[in-house]
Amino acid sequence: MCRSIKTLREPYASDVTDEDVRAAALQYVRKVSGFRAPSTRNAEAFERAVDVIAAATQVLLDDLQVRHPAR
Repeated sequence: MCRSIKTLREPYASDVTDEDVRAAALQYVRKVSGFRAPSTRNAEAFERAVDVIAAATQVLLDDLQVRHPAR
């Protein structure tokens, strides 16, 4: 688990921005790939992975049903 990825769902977070989602996706890709910054030849694959994971994360957050919504 990437310890620097914070929970992005209610009630643990409110007002989650696209930047928050992208930052979590970036941390995940860094952890899985083992690269903090990819080489030039891997940059496209790295950025594509961040985009795909950020989109999947946003779908997940949008679809989650929370028992007790934040007030």
